[in-house]
Amino acid sequence: MIFPLEHLIEYRSNMYEITCAASRRSFQLSMLRDPEVEKNDGKVVSLAAKQVFTKQVAFRLED
Repeated sequence: MIFPLEHLIEYRSNMYEITCAASRRSFQLSMLRDPEVEKNDGKVVSLAAKQVFTKQVAFRLED
């Protein structure tokens, strides 16, 4: 899977928030050595972005 550009183009909310969420999710996936990463040819960032954009994982802002 390549980076989900169609989701990025259609996204209409705060781009900084979703970028931070995808970055944090990438870190989590790499630290956990999630088997899903291997299925995605080791492309952690594109997998994380897909999960965030398709709402497979949720994120929220903390104060």
